[in-house]
Amino acid sequence: MEIKAKLKDGIVVVKAMAKHPMLTYDTAKKQGVEANFITHITGTVNNKVVLDMSTSQFLSKNPIFKFSFKGAAAGDTLVLTWVDLKGETVTSDTVIK
Repeated sequence: MEIKAKLKDGIVVVKAMAKHPMLTYDTAKKQGVEANFITHITGTVNNKVVLDMSTSQFLSKNPIFKFSFKGAAAGDTLVLTWVDLKGETVTSDTVIK
């Protein structure tokens, strides 16, 4: 996962790309494989949840998402974790600039 997090005027703005093929049920059926897509994304800073998002099969391949939050400082670490339909978990982090 690629993550950029910048603090400006007390608000952290995050842009992230989750690298995942995001196979929908229809696409998977046509390819003769099992569907697999990201189902949940969580973001934390200092053990505080700043993002808790459920997703569906209708996100594009390698989805890019943006969000913002307050309550963090430059130098804090943002940790993003996603889970897919097969249960695979990927965790990435970045230091807030």
